[in-house]
Amino acid sequence: MQHRQAVAEAAAQARQDLVGERDLGHQHERLASLRERLAQWERLRCGEMPIAVGARSALFAPIANLGVIVMDEEHDAAYKSEDGFRYHARSLAVRRARHESCPLVLGSATPALETRFAAERGRIRRLRLAHRIGSRPLPAVQVVDLARERAAQPRGRKLVLSPPLLRALKETLAARGQSILFLNRRGFSTQIACVDCQHVARCKNCDIALTYHARAHALRCHYCDYQTPPPERCPGCGSDKASLLGIGTERVEEEVRAQLPDARVARLDRDTTARRGTVESVLRQLASGELDVLIGTQMVAKGHDFPGVRLVGVINADLGLHLPDFRAAERTFQLLTQVAGRAGRGPLPGRVILQTWTPDHYAIRPAVSHDYERFYAEECKQREPLGYPPFGRLALVRVSAEDEALAREAATRLAAAAREAAGTGGPEVLGPAPAAIARLRGQHRFQVLLKHGSAERLHSVGRELLAAAGRLPPGVRFSIDLNPLDML
Repeated sequence: MQHRQAVAEAAAQARQDLVGERDLGHQHERLASLRERLAQWERLRCGEMPIAVGARSALFAPIANLGVIVMDEEHDAAYKSEDGFRYHARSLAVRRARHESCPLVLGSATPALETRFAAERGRIRRLRLAHRIGSRPLPAVQVVDLARERAAQPRGRKLVLSPPLLRALKETLAARGQSILFLNRRGFSTQIACVDCQHVARCKNCDIALTYHARAHALRCHYCDYQTPPPERCPGCGSDKASLLGIGTERVEEEVRAQLPDARVARLDRDTTARRGTVESVLRQLASGELDVLIGTQMVAKGHDFPGVRLVGVINADLGLHLPDFRAAERTFQLLTQVAGRAGRGPLPGRVILQTWTPDHYAIRPAVSHDYERFYAEECKQREPLGYPPFGRLALVRVSAEDEALAREAATRLAAAAREAAGTGGPEVLGPAPAAIARLRGQHRFQVLLKHGSAERLHSVGRELLAAAGRLPPGVRFSIDLNPLDML
């Protein structure tokens, strides 16, 4: 007995030492990264390096006599800082360019609606690139109607690769071309549900269904990273019958390996890139022709230039289309256009296959013909009557607390304060209402939305709300986001 206890204590100490070593290693890496950033900052400050290349934080680079600011893929949501100091790099770039009296170039094949609208109104100058580099043709895009394809499949069979996409993959492999398969959802399946009572395994901290990961044989929350083994029996009714609903990149990889056993396959998502250097290694293999098929989330969709990629397949073009966010259609069109642009960048033409349940949606059809203007016109028709950007300004007030009643009461008080501050002709106040994800990381979330054509009026009401938030009880978290991008 004493021997077992000693072994257990030794094992526990070994695990603790291993965790300590890992933490120490992470600290060393972080310090090395900070030292490198400081060294680069100093080289820019003293003029040794005249060009700064970086993410949104590069706008704070200490460059004297700034000559130009270039913001590539200006539509990308990653330019918005959502935590701590909230700002949008595009707005900050406009201010810095004005302060430095230098030009600002906003580049994108799918500009944000606000940017395109500003050009239409003459506030910024629009320059068009009518052709791809080298006058290469844009890839041909084929739409596959998943409803029609599923009806032709045997009942109960899950449709991952439709016959047209599978056929295209085999043809591309035979021609020694490369393929990218895009699905903006990781994991094996998006839900595990009881066949008898339809109970769905959900996160204990978030109002989210858990995603099943086959390789780890675990259910995981992609927001708080809560993990649990799949239940052997349904917690709701005790049934041992479960069904895997939806698909993720892990499931796509399994299908590709089964259908194309001779293909060299890799997957890029947050699960496979946890180890440092994985992204660089996989992309290096793709560039050198060592991979035939790359499967991934949006990290494979943007900015890559691989001449060998002849085929791009979108597994489900509708994933983000029906989210409770007025920008859902815009983001879907942008993402489809961006991922389609990975095909045919070499001397040989490319092709794109979009699998979709809504082939006639106004965000899908223009992507087929690479017609941004058509999408822009239709999306403006949807937003203008509702006063959404670019036809109005928004401010999103969020309140959260561990206690649901406390969060609801705080949100109600802030909504009342907003209506009083708005007065006649002021911002429209919507809510309070539960956030789209009503519970996240153990916090119940409510929100109030302010809409108005004038940024100054929103700022005025926002200042009143900041004062009112100071009188909220302990345990309540508050934030106000002007021009929000994340509506969930």
